[in-house]
Amino acid sequence: MKSKAELIVISSTKFGENSIVLHTLSREYGRRGFLVRVSPKTAMALFLPLNILEAEVTENPKSELWFARNFTCVSPLNSVRNNIYKNTMTLFMSEVLFRVVRDQTCEDCLADWLKGQILTLDALQGDYSNFHLLFLLGLCTALGFSPGMEDLSPFVGEWYTSVEALLTRPFEEAMLVPLNGAGRNEIAESILRYIAHHTESSVNVRSLAVLRDIFA
Repeated sequence: MKSKAELIVISSTKFGENSIVLHTLSREYGRRGFLVRVSPKTAMALFLPLNILEAEVTENPKSELWFARNFTCVSPLNSVRNNIYKNTMTLFMSEVLFRVVRDQTCEDCLADWLKGQILTLDALQGDYSNFHLLFLLGLCTALGFSPGMEDLSPFVGEWYTSVEALLTRPFEEAMLVPLNGAGRNEIAESILRYIAHHTESSVNVRSLAVLRDIFA
């Protein structure tokens, strides 16, 4: 059966000589991998992490790997793609999602929430160096375990006051909570440990070190 779906790219993996597996999140299918045929003429930039695409999906009841084709870009994310800081954030966000959200997890609100996060990052101006921390806290809620300071306290240690500010202040104010690169890195690691505890997953996110360096 063929249908149209809006897919958010999490990552892609080479599969054979002429295909990739596109790992995606969507309202219709949750997290699912799709087999995509590619050629030297394929615009591979379409499949950058967190791109929002519309595609024709062919379901295959005999296999967990379905097909997707005829991609169009729903939102170009020009601000993200032309900004090394925002682009690095999308790499971090997509890596976290790849490690935390299990295959065939299907929750409508998760895809809707993620799309909102991506478009918010694209639209942001000024100081957005705390955005990935708010993303992690929001992801907890989207996954169904809304964080409170009582729950977070064993994980955040000396950063309790800063995390409380990030968690409780309005978005615009939380974005301005004063932190340096090392502090943001430690807070991100603590929230990732909290997420790993609740999801029973290994959350070793390599791109976090890159974020630490560029926002130092």
